[in-house]
Amino acid sequence: MIDGRTKLIAHVGYPTESFKAPMIYNPWFESRGINAAVVPMGCKAEDYSAFFKLLFRLSNVIGALVTMPHKIPTLSLVDEASVSAKVAGACNAVRLDADGKLTGDMFDGEGFVRGVLGKGRKLASARVIVAGNGGVGSAIAASFAKVGTKAGIGEIALFDAHALAMNALAERIRASYPNLKVTVGSNDPANFDIVVNATPLGMKAGDPLPMDVARISPSALVGEVVMKEEITPFLAAARERGCEIQVGTDMLFEQIPAYLEFFGFGTTTADELRKIARIHY
Repeated sequence: MIDGRTKLIAHVGYPTESFKAPMIYNPWFESRGINAAVVPMGCKAEDYSAFFKLLFRLSNVIGALVTMPHKIPTLSLVDEASVSAKVAGACNAVRLDADGKLTGDMFDGEGFVRGVLGKGRKLASARVIVAGNGGVGSAIAASFAKVGTKAGIGEIALFDAHALAMNALAERIRASYPNLKVTVGSNDPANFDIVVNATPLGMKAGDPLPMDVARISPSALVGEVVMKEEITPFLAAARERGCEIQVGTDMLFEQIPAYLEFFGFGTTTADELRKIARIHY
């Protein structure tokens, strides 16, 4: 039960209807007897900068989970940021430290890649395409680059309708991983081993698919970040082709243990979180 001693973690984004994190964090806090809560807060893009500054003046707010459309602007609002956040160019976690500083980090990419590896996929020589290079897509691409460099990944292809964001991400990845093959400008998924939709397409009824599913190899793993429904039209079409799929909440379950450590709550496993979560769509 929330009371006057409850530590609050703001879940900030817009719109809030698709938010699933509170349905995972809050049952876990309850199971561990931790007096904390994740609270959805809807904030439009034009209000975010002013809201962010006021949010951390509340005495019972200890941090924030940040989601669309605020991950990229958050990087410029924190006092310190991790290497992962800097390469991604975005933050999805902010912690208020004892000295009053705001520390930002990015866990989306780690969660997504852990989900892929957990399904038995190997990154050696793999070709990966990430459509959508905003906050979450940038994080996923950056994490594939980090893990894939050690594993001998074959290629990371980037596509975004906003060429400036796409090219800037490519340059940040190349600067950090100069031996990695990074290509840009095409959302043709043919001959890729791992296909990622990190665009918002699928959030609204009637959205077009983010790419031509008929071009995806049936042997590919197809992943999604949209969480409005478990099986989005894109995933349904990919599954119809015989592809293995990764639903949007897989990324969430895999990254929450890292979030909990970041906020000082200890840690858990994705399997434990799945058992106690109370997700509904």
